[in-house]
Amino acid sequence: MLTQDAILAALKTVKYPGFSRDIVSFGLVRDVAVNAGAVSVTMQLTSPNPEVAAAIKTEAERILRALPGVERLHVDVRQPAAAPGQAVPAAANPWANQNRVPGVKRVIAVASGKGGVGKSTVSVNLACGLVRLGAQVGLLDCDIYGPSIPLMMGCHQRPTVSDQEKLVPPVNHGVKLMSIGFLVDGDQPVIWRGPMITKTIQQFLFAVEWGELDYLLVDLPPGTGDAQLSLCQTVPLDGGVVVTTPQEASVGVVRKGMAMFEKVNVPILGIIENMSYFTIPDGTRIEIFGHGGGRSEAARKGVAFLGEIPIFTEIREGGDRGEPIVAGRPGSPPAQAFLTIAENLRRALA
Repeated sequence: MLTQDAILAALKTVKYPGFSRDIVSFGLVRDVAVNAGAVSVTMQLTSPNPEVAAAIKTEAERILRALPGVERLHVDVRQPAAAPGQAVPAAANPWANQNRVPGVKRVIAVASGKGGVGKSTVSVNLACGLVRLGAQVGLLDCDIYGPSIPLMMGCHQRPTVSDQEKLVPPVNHGVKLMSIGFLVDGDQPVIWRGPMITKTIQQFLFAVEWGELDYLLVDLPPGTGDAQLSLCQTVPLDGGVVVTTPQEASVGVVRKGMAMFEKVNVPILGIIENMSYFTIPDGTRIEIFGHGGGRSEAARKGVAFLGEIPIFTEIREGGDRGEPIVAGRPGSPPAQAFLTIAENLRRALA
């Protein structure tokens, strides 16, 4: 049956020229109407470039005409007028202050609405899992106040400086790493206001020699503050992954993190439920924090449920000694849970 949701799903396959993101996630589709086989779509671009508009219109019409049930089609692509004497760029960026990180194909944010849900644990094991799947991976720790990636990845060396005066990220377990934890001494606190956090995140993105990466995972701090907004304003994100625990107290706050991604037009790749359950030696399954909250929220929001991670002592032990379970014991049951999620994430990005 031809519905608005079907039209939007089809339009999600139309990429903005020069970007890997689609026109729906960029927030360009403003109205969709369906009536007895007649389909009308209205888009509002931020670029005055007529070539961009023509490319989007042509591809959208091609995709929509292929849908069963479409008898009549009207695609209206609206653009702002260029100022008198203003040159129109060849491929205008819908967010003028955003720039791609050179050599990095995909930038993925790992977020949570609250602390204590194991987001950094998920980040390090997801990074190691993507490496095991054959990808080139970087991991950026954007938790300026409480960096934990150096501990969990077992890496404490300071970055070197290249001939181009860029930081060279240390590598461990096959993952390129960057964190404020590499640049401050021991337990020294970072006491900064928002502008300093923004500047640091920009430097970690563009003053670091990331090289050629398939994925740059960004481990965000909890909440929806300076670090999250700075990242979204600085670089076009290819998607966000949200980590939660099963109980409503966590899922309720996670909704705020998902709403943040939606407001800045970042596609949500899926939800991961951590600490899903615990199995005692006799095989009895104990749902300490409840169960299924992440899957239910994914269904409610219409996003992918990437998987659940049971409570395993080995996961915590691996993080404490700087050897993520996926790197140290890839064949173990806890590692397999992360590897399944890594594969699901790769499939979602494909």
